[in-house]
Amino acid sequence: MSEAENRRPLTSRNSAWAARLASWAVAREITPNQISQASMGFAAAGFALYAMSTQVAGVAQFLALFLAAATLQARLVCNLIDGMVAIEGGKGAKDGPFWNEAPDRVSDFLFFAGAGLAANQPSLGLFAAALAIATAYIRELGRAEGFPPDFSGPLAKPQRMAVLTAGTVLAALYASEWTLTVTLWIVVAGTAATIIRRSWTLIGRLKAR
Repeated sequence: MSEAENRRPLTSRNSAWAARLASWAVAREITPNQISQASMGFAAAGFALYAMSTQVAGVAQFLALFLAAATLQARLVCNLIDGMVAIEGGKGAKDGPFWNEAPDRVSDFLFFAGAGLAANQPSLGLFAAALAIATAYIRELGRAEGFPPDFSGPLAKPQRMAVLTAGTVLAALYASEWTLTVTLWIVVAGTAATIIRRSWTLIGRLKAR
């Protein structure tokens, strides 16, 4: 199965801004692996900002959470552009598959663990992180068995990040701990449903072959 067939379907990949950004990265010889590694940097910054939000109040807390939401979106941009630079830009490397996947797992952990700290619910944040990582495990298990990658939801990575981003922005404006707690429970419920759906699909595929 080709790299293109293994890609998550994203409408943003066809946007003009994404094409320009990918072309800019190619022109400056920025590698896909470097972009993937940068996504972990944004996740580490997001974790720090979530943690910082528990130590400050008022405008400082608003800024910490708002910037944390920005790092979530920056992570997604990295996830989009690294593949475009690798495939459309022809800059893929032999170790690219590792850097395409491993940073995402680190990022999932950091963002949800950080959100759990900001919500004063660290265990809930770690639970959400574990479930997010499990969705990728089920997908990659299916791919290892020779099946097409299953990117189904209801809360695949883009949807999880959208929910967390929206919840973080709302938390910057109102009742930060309560808002983030509700957000994390939404993520937990939706991600658990995603794991069940992907598992059921994989079991069906295994039985049918």
